[in-house]
Amino acid sequence: MTVAFVTGIGGQDGGYLADALLARGVEVHGLVRGAGPAFVHPDVTLHAGDLTDADAVRGLLLDLAPDEVYNLAAISSVAQSWQHPDAVRRVNGDAAVELMASSYAVMLAQGRPVRFVQASSAEIFGQPAATPQDEATPLAPTNPYGESKAVAHRAVGTWRARGLPAVSAILYNHESPRRPERFVTRRITRGVAEIAHGRADTLVLGNLDARRDWGWAPDHVDALVRAARHPVAQDYVVATGETHSVRDFAVAALAHAGIDDWERHLRTDEALVRPSDAAELCGDSTRARRDLGWQPTRSFTEVVAAMVDADLAR
Repeated sequence: MTVAFVTGIGGQDGGYLADALLARGVEVHGLVRGAGPAFVHPDVTLHAGDLTDADAVRGLLLDLAPDEVYNLAAISSVAQSWQHPDAVRRVNGDAAVELMASSYAVMLAQGRPVRFVQASSAEIFGQPAATPQDEATPLAPTNPYGESKAVAHRAVGTWRARGLPAVSAILYNHESPRRPERFVTRRITRGVAEIAHGRADTLVLGNLDARRDWGWAPDHVDALVRAARHPVAQDYVVATGETHSVRDFAVAALAHAGIDDWERHLRTDEALVRPSDAAELCGDSTRARRDLGWQPTRSFTEVVAAMVDADLAR
């Protein structure tokens, strides 16, 4: 039986990844810290630990001897990265590099490949000069979160050159009803549900003009598994190739809830605008579609509708 080790298993992507791996007959182990994960399947074996404790994590990996390692753990808030840049660098960057080194140690000890997948981010491109971005787009992060992800992204190439079959999956925005409420998309769909139920009248957001490439989280997780199983370890942009503004997302959410006069309910607050926020991020996933046979299964409006329906039901 294939054995997989997943960090960040308690998050949106970790839960979907565990489901996808279990459906493929994989024995899944996850690293958790703090409170119990909300979305993890009961068949997953959980191990309490801290990703930044490199020695303990290496010992655990050597004991488990996984065939596949997926690093999804991260401090994923761009806003929080400005407040705690050192912590973000330790978790997203340094700990990821240590995990690659530990995976390589398992590979040497077992005498077989250990496939490593790093969940990277479009934020490594910062304010890109060209749209859409692909695997050859220069890295130019403009916030501490993107900088920390760039550290790990570059390390993937280093360890791949050493012999570790490592992949960096450059994930563009991907959403689902499991997205935490600190993210703008869930703030929108939760706020729309409050308006629809008569408990609020206004949705307050930051930069309405920022454009993102929004996909369906289970689709992006499917790309991670496909990338791990591909014979050639290489990097992949995972994106829909379509962009929509934050305003588009809010209007679509309001419309799905039956609220057409969106101007009356939408308000901006400059305090919510991020510093150095990229105007537009759009990914070219040609390589993933060609080499992995991957493609999105849900449209932008279908993603928004699924999130609104879930929050209306809540």
